[in-house]
Amino acid sequence: MNKCHCGRERSYDNCCAIIHKSILKAVTAEDLMRSRYSAFVLADGNYLMKSHHSSTRPLKEKKSIVAWAKSVNWIRLEVLSAIEGLENDIKGTVEFKAFYFENNKVECIHENSSFIKENGHWVYLGEV
Repeated sequence: MNKCHCGRERSYDNCCAIIHKSILKAVTAEDLMRSRYSAFVLADGNYLMKSHHSSTRPLKEKKSIVAWAKSVNWIRLEVLSAIEGLENDIKGTVEFKAFYFENNKVECIHENSSFIKENGHWVYLGEV
């Protein structure tokens, strides 16, 4: 079995694909963050927009985000910490490192991300 793109020890079909089909299946902020990483790997712009808070959603940049996501080779995701963001919380933060290969070198996005619930499900608000 291949691990999910997000690094969990399950197949994509039994992990992030479930959340990509129904965002309500993201029980925690970390679940949503991991599903967003998988969406970057898959260059799924629609999911990236849907999982982004309405007040900070970069609709005009959707095409360039998808083009960039397709242009790099994603290596792995490391979740460093999660504060709050559990099923019964309304907000949380997740610190992560996302590694990718671009222009013949390994790059890293290191972010402490803020997540909140909007319309009853987790969404990405932005960097803390």
